[in-house]
Amino acid sequence: MRILVLGFSKMKYMPYASFYIDRIDCNINEVEVLYWNRDRKEENLNRYDSRIRFHEFSDYMQDSAPYARKLFHFYRYRSQALKLLKTGGFDFVIVLHTLPGILVSDYLLKNFAGRYIFDYRDSSFEHISFFGKRVMQLSLASKLTFVSSDAFRRFLPSSGVPVITSHNILEDSLNHRDDRIHAFKASPKIRIAFWGFIRHADHNKKIIDRLGKDSRFELHYYGRKQAVAKQLETYAKTNGADNVFFHGEYNPEDRYRFACCTDIIHNSYWDNNTRFAMGNKYYDSVIFRIPQLTMPGTYMGERCTAKGTGIALNPDSSDYADSIWEWFKSLDRIQFEKNCDADLDAILLEYNAGKDMLNNLFNAQAK
Repeated sequence: MRILVLGFSKMKYMPYASFYIDRIDCNINEVEVLYWNRDRKEENLNRYDSRIRFHEFSDYMQDSAPYARKLFHFYRYRSQALKLLKTGGFDFVIVLHTLPGILVSDYLLKNFAGRYIFDYRDSSFEHISFFGKRVMQLSLASKLTFVSSDAFRRFLPSSGVPVITSHNILEDSLNHRDDRIHAFKASPKIRIAFWGFIRHADHNKKIIDRLGKDSRFELHYYGRKQAVAKQLETYAKTNGADNVFFHGEYNPEDRYRFACCTDIIHNSYWDNNTRFAMGNKYYDSVIFRIPQLTMPGTYMGERCTAKGTGIALNPDSSDYADSIWEWFKSLDRIQFEKNCDADLDAILLEYNAGKDMLNNLFNAQAK
């Protein structure tokens, strides 16, 4: 079977691609991958099977650019994807994000109905009638639809096609689950760390306002210094928050190192696109057994409080810092770790069931 994987970013920023690619046996399948090199820096693809053919769409675009400015780049991506779909002779397509699915939805629905996987991992413009209907159509015409968060099911049909929760877990992290036990570096301060794509300037400014200059805390940001990160770094310096640190870009495996000097994971977001999401840091929290700080009204906030793996607090509250301090200092560490283990077991049960479905799909159709 000839399979095309449609990615919407660099491979290093799409770790969830491995959930699908690692299930495909290259001995009996031909695999090609389209990815978008948005910063035009060289990509290391050595971890992938040498038989996989990669197509690079090289087009510089900042992730924080306004959507109006992104439309031209989206059009160019659509042209590249359609060219591959029309000339590649593919039997099956894996769509690794909502937006590339939308961008080529006309072609997929007409030519690949029942022959693609729809990976739905971000809500954005579902409130717009056309967009919401097209998401529904893409799911109904798919062979399988995977969601990275159960909260996304509200945007999909309740029947007609299997919807499976994939989870954003990075499997290699499981091999490093106990690193923190052996290499943890204690500190008299509570070290709160964010890692990933730094965005939501206003929300993070509120957090800096509450925790910056408070000698009980350190606030660390690990991630590329794009526009929002630079803005927040300047904001912290201007306001004399010398306990706020920006460390810059990192490789995924670097998380194992700075998890060993983190007391709380900053997993707090607030906008319509992230309210329903399950981010990588949620899984890092339960894998590395680090408490997480989330935002009320979000799915991650609801889940971590229900599972006993974190707390949901609003930085608008004047007692934000005191609430974090009191909660963390009163945390029952033994019970907390049991909660993390139980949540991870439930996550892996769903995750492995999805892997089995993919193995059966590709193996059965390839023979």
